Formats: sequence, structure tokens, C-alpha cells
Amino acid sequence: MIELVVTAESVAQAHEVLTAGIDTLYIGEEKFGLRLPYSFSREEQRALVNDAHQLGKKVNIAVNGIMHPEKMKEIPEYLAFLKEIQVDEITVGDPGIIYTMMKNEALQIPYIYDAETMVTSSRQINFWAKKGAIGAVLAREVPFEEMKEMSENLQVPAEVLVYGATCIHQSKRPLLQNYYNYTALEESTGKERGLFLSEPKKEETHYSIYEDSHGTHIFANNDVNLMGELEKLQEEGYTRWKLDGIFTTGEEFVKIVQLFIEAKKVIEEGKWSEEIAESYNQKVQESHPKNRGLDSGFFHLDPDKIK
Repeated sequence: MIELVVTAESVAQAHEVLTAGIDTLYIGEEKFGLRLPYSFSREEQRALVNDAHQLGKKVNIAVNGIMHPEKMKEIPEYLAFLKEIQVDEITVGDPGIIYTMMKNEALQIPYIYDAETMVTSSRQINFWAKKGAIGAVLAREVPFEEMKEMSENLQVPAEVLVYGATCIHQSKRPLLQNYYNYTALEESTGKERGLFLSEPKKEETHYSIYEDSHGTHIFANNDVNLMGELEKLQEEGYTRWKLDGIFTTGEEFVKIVQLFIEAKKVIEEGKWSEEIAESYNQKVQESHPKNRGLDSGFFHLDPDKIK
């Protein structure tokens, strides 16, 4: 079965995508989760888990930040809270959190392993499967030819980004704030500013950048759209699909989610075709932000050309 994992920027949007037909809602709070469209309060997390369960859906909470000592001290309390509200699963990147769960049965929650660009082989994914992971988030830089080879050996499902932005650099250092300090400017460094970097003499480049408590985040020039490749993913056993709306907001993101819901249904019914794929792909592009590029990422890259 294909599973659609979808972010949300508000409680209202979470309800929209849940009732539209997604399978798993992906939310969290900024203190512990990386690059979320919105930081949900504890009360909102509790309510959304309850609402999702009433609809027969799951909730995945992002706990995938690198937890420096001050945050790691707060992890047991947060895990206890997530256990209490009966969250279905969490996404984890820091081995320290996994260790915390392993040594305390009362804090154990099914987890998806997410180490970003580090998750590039079946050997690594299977290692964490032996440590209790029920799945892993595949690095966005893995080409399809390598994915096909990996699929034969995977012991747990691998999640693939089928729509959304790709982070290409994260630093704990406040790079933007350091720049503003150097230039004696007083400016906000948050995501709401819509800041981006451009390469010299290439004004069309658009590397989104912002800061939060995890440091500085820089994103690829183009966002990912694998609408035209969904059937290939399904045939190779990659059926956990992630849609990330961090830079696609409001009703436009909901429209894109609905397109992928429809695509899932058509594929599972065995009615997918190149014509349908192209039609849906065109509709995704129409709802995608006009100031952001869109392509298939590393999907078609020749593995032999990666250095």
C-alpha cells in the first residue's frame, strides 16, 4: 500500500489534508524538529493526534534535530508526552534519542531513522532497523538507479520525498546573524522573511535561507517534484511518499496534496498512464510558487557521474 506522509502549516491545514485522504500527518515543534512549516504547541499536537486517530490516520512527530546538551536534557520529558498522547511514530536523527528510548522502555515509540544526507545505503538503513527503526528517510541525493539496487536489500521501508524543498546545508552557526552583525544591520533571520542567496552573475538562482534554534538552513535552487516518476517508485517498492510544504503555503499546497492523493488512487487501481502523469504534473506546476524552481532533483542522475 502507498503511504502519503504530509506536513501542515496550521491546525486548519492539518484537518484539510487529513480529510482529503492522506495517510500520515507529519508535524512537530521547532525546538526538536527540523525545518517544519509550523511549530505546533503541545495542546495542538495532542488534539491533532486525537483527530487523526478518529479518522483512521496516523501522526508522525518530527524529533529529528541534532540535540545539543541543552535540548537533550528535555528529550525524556518530550518523549513521555508523545507516548502519553499515543503518537503513532516519530522521526529521529540523533542516536542519543535512540539510546534514550532503548534504555527506558516507558519512552519507547516506533521511530523512522532520518539522518538527512547520510542515509544512502541499504546497509545503513538495515543497521538502524536492527536497532528498532521501523523505516528510514532516504537521502534526497540518491539517484533512482541506486535506489533500484538498494530496494532488493532493504529490511524496512524507505521514505522518498516526492514533493518539496531540499536542504543542502545546515550549520549550527548563526550565519545570517553573523553577517548582519558584521554589516551593522538589524534584520530578522526567520523563515517568514523569505530570504535567499543568489550566485554571482546568476540572478535567477534562488537558495532559500533562514535561521532557527537549530542554526542556519540553506535550500536547493529547485524544489523536487516526482509526480511523473511515481509508478517507477511503486514498482521498486518505494511506497512511503513525503510531501513537504515548507515553502508552498495555503490552499496551493492543499491542491498539490490532493493531486498526489488522486495519483495514488489511480496507480493502485492500475490505471496510471503517461498522459495522466503529464496532466497531474502540469497541475502541480500551476500550484507551485512562481518564485521557486521545480525539477526531479537527483532522480535521473547517472550514479557514475557523482563525485
